[in-house]
Amino acid sequence: MNTPDTLPAWLAEVVFDDNGLIPAIAQDAHSGDILMVAWMNRDALHETASTGRAVYWSRSRKRLWRKGEESGHQQIVHELRLDCDGDVILIKVEQKGGIACHTGRASCFYRKLDGQGDQAQWRVTDPVLKDPELIYK
Repeated sequence: MNTPDTLPAWLAEVVFDDNGLIPAIAQDAHSGDILMVAWMNRDALHETASTGRAVYWSRSRKRLWRKGEESGHQQIVHELRLDCDGDVILIKVEQKGGIACHTGRASCFYRKLDGQGDQAQWRVTDPVLKDPELIYK
């Protein structure tokens, strides 16, 4: 784990929340599709920038999560961007295996709100590309 004095200066411009986290949006570098949203701490962001592979902070596991460590569906980083307030990271990636979501879909954003008001319903729009049971053993 890095200490504040061993981290690079560019990290000082990043605004982390009270839990030491920043939201990270993974976007397909070629299509522009939003694949997923996750969280990063300083170590995850530093490792991502250093290795060129997406690393997140798993809030449920309370540890670094190297995307694809179980599924093989790594994210190769093409570009890192910081928003105007310094509190959101955009990661343009190449999604290995074409699957970013643990449900076996290309994107975590596979539901669309159809209709209006109280009659609106979430509709699944994207197919499962691979059964999650076959991905996570």
